[in-house]
Amino acid sequence: MVLASLDAVRRRSQVVGGLANQLPRVGGALLDRPVASLRSLVEPHRPYEVGELESEGLRLYYEVHGAGPRLLVFTHGVLLDSRMNRRLAADLAERGFKVALLDLPGHGRSDKPRHASAHRMDSYARHVVKLIETLGAEQAAVGGVSLGANVSLQAAVIAPERVRALVVEMPVLEWAVPGAAMVFLPLLLGVHYASPVVRQVARMARHIPETGIGSLDAALATLRYEPEEAAAVLHGMLVGPITPTYEQRHAITAPTLVVGHKIDFIHPFTDADHLTRQLPKARLLEAHSIMELRTAPARLTEQIADFLADAFGPWGLRRSRLSPNDGLAGNG
Repeated sequence: MVLASLDAVRRRSQVVGGLANQLPRVGGALLDRPVASLRSLVEPHRPYEVGELESEGLRLYYEVHGAGPRLLVFTHGVLLDSRMNRRLAADLAERGFKVALLDLPGHGRSDKPRHASAHRMDSYARHVVKLIETLGAEQAAVGGVSLGANVSLQAAVIAPERVRALVVEMPVLEWAVPGAAMVFLPLLLGVHYASPVVRQVARMARHIPETGIGSLDAALATLRYEPEEAAAVLHGMLVGPITPTYEQRHAITAPTLVVGHKIDFIHPFTDADHLTRQLPKARLLEAHSIMELRTAPARLTEQIADFLADAFGPWGLRRSRLSPNDGLAGNG
């Protein structure tokens, strides 16, 4: 593993934490709740290691939070990066898991090839498997959000012997096609035909400092893409398999926790529900919104940790620790 200095990360955390603590108290108690909410979003510094791996001729960046034999490899959404999942990784690390966050090609600090073939879902899945091997693990739990969820499913198809369990947050399957087309097709056309504007936005966005809020910093990173980089990623999603076939899903035997919510037309709850019914060993966990795991993660993180603890042992959720109102449903 190639380790990089964390001094810059520590400095950003200290600066942002200081800003949150120094917010004016104008209005007294009136500002207490907003300030408390902001402080809760600023993630405290928790040490982690960073490294690079070579996969199919590309240099890929990854982070490792925690230690031990119970490894989870978790990937991000499209045009985002590993920062959106740092809080989840750190929280799971404190519960005894080792969590690796991978920046897929074209994202974050990894290489950004400008040809669509480098951004196929099945190609991304091979990079996930390569990271498992690089970290010296025979098996790992594999998961991700949105794009990362689909990549995880592909990994379970191409290397089932490597995938101990799956944590699939907001998969993008058949019911998502209309919403995804409404969002990504105009975006793809925009980066093609309005490239001077996109290039200027990227130039200005590079001057925006990091906030210390992982999900926000990951979102701001989408503004920094050169048009050719963004176009390659979006195009690549269309040229290869977006999701395993119906038959391939039924053949996935890894224990799976599917996380979905009902307020998002790009990630419809119907997709999460149908996937849960198609996988032989799946359970469905309902989130309150797309932001719950990023802004108020305690409930979901606890249930993900319970799931992983059981997945690395005998299969079967500890139902005694769950109430009927937890939003955890069977696969019907």
